[in-house]
Amino acid sequence: MPTVLIVDDSIAIRTLTSHMLTALNVESVLAEDGQQALEMCKAAMPDGVLLDWNMPVMDGPMFQQRLRALPGGKKPKIIFCTIEDTYEKIAKAISGEAEGFIIKPFTLGTLAYNLERAGIIEKKSPA
Repeated sequence: MPTVLIVDDSIAIRTLTSHMLTALNVESVLAEDGQQALEMCKAAMPDGVLLDWNMPVMDGPMFQQRLRALPGGKKPKIIFCTIEDTYEKIAKAISGEAEGFIIKPFTLGTLAYNLERAGIIEKKSPA
């Protein structure tokens, strides 16, 4: 079962997204900011990261940069999940080696599609 780290300063977003991941048979771990997430990654590298842009202590782009510099830090697939929707922010995320960008709020279907596209979960064949 893949493990995805949810990094968001909103407990509501962390909880809702965790429930969505459970429905997709994905284990979730939760962090409320980039610094906490970085420490968690040092202890155990996840398969994927769902990353908010704006957070206290350490924002998403800084976390992304520091994660990629860690040993094994290129392994997790990063998908930004944010309200930021400008071309400049999306381009910055992708140039930092993010595999996706989801605008909040998002649905279970949107999350599943992006996890499949990033290679975190396998695409389900139609029944």
